[in-house]
Amino acid sequence: MIPEEKGDLLSEKRVAFIGCGNMGSALISGTIRGGLVTRDKVLVTDVRPERLDFIREKEGISTTEDNREAVKKSDVIVLAVKPQVIGKVLSEIKDVLTGDKIIISIAAGITTSFIEETLGGEIPVVRVMPNTPVMVKTGASGICPGKYAGEKEESIAEQMFRGVGIVVKVSEEMLDAVTALSGSGPAYVFYIVESLIEAGIEMGLSEDAARTLVGQTVLGAARMVMEAGESPQVLRAKVTSPGGTTETALKYLEEKGFRRILIAAVKEAAKRSKELSTG
Repeated sequence: MIPEEKGDLLSEKRVAFIGCGNMGSALISGTIRGGLVTRDKVLVTDVRPERLDFIREKEGISTTEDNREAVKKSDVIVLAVKPQVIGKVLSEIKDVLTGDKIIISIAAGITTSFIEETLGGEIPVVRVMPNTPVMVKTGASGICPGKYAGEKEESIAEQMFRGVGIVVKVSEEMLDAVTALSGSGPAYVFYIVESLIEAGIEMGLSEDAARTLVGQTVLGAARMVMEAGESPQVLRAKVTSPGGTTETALKYLEEKGFRRILIAAVKEAAKRSKELSTG
């Protein structure tokens, strides 16, 4: 995990978010509610007017459908568009970008070198893979600087994402793994939560009771992983009494290949991330 940097490099910057889909909206909300940037310094674009209406009403910020206008008015440009359209967006804004601006890309699978080459010139680029819990300030983000990003640019990106969770610096070739593990990870957990709630309902619990019990259980387990100072294996062993209920359930999961399936699924996600980076 990256230690906190001294100083505040972000608060006086004007920030443009190009794209406000689910991930972009989560980051916008987290950044504003975390007090990292004031509302008057944020400008958001999207091709969908209804998304701009939504984020403008929700966060009280300025919006535009003009990417070039947003870039001209901003110091930090966060690319939060789908990987499939990032080339088009970069071509659109390249001639209004200058070396004193910073590009932060959260587009899965899109390399810093692709962005740099498409833009031309020596534009600082920092690539980040966050996840949607940034909206509630518990995000997990992998970060790596591009060829022209110096310590200042990297620190600005770190500050933005550290303000909405934790940041881990990795080499760029590891960002596909980060994408598959923590970027997509909340969806895996939500899927497991759905299944546990369904199990509770099938055993006779009300939906509200099952959701409350499962949600708090997952929250508590996650906090123990982060704060207890013990490995997940040790924590699991402490819950698993020989011949007890937990051991019975875990044995069943192992027999059905749960661990193998989950690991294989994450690797498939990483493979897809690599495919996106190569077109």
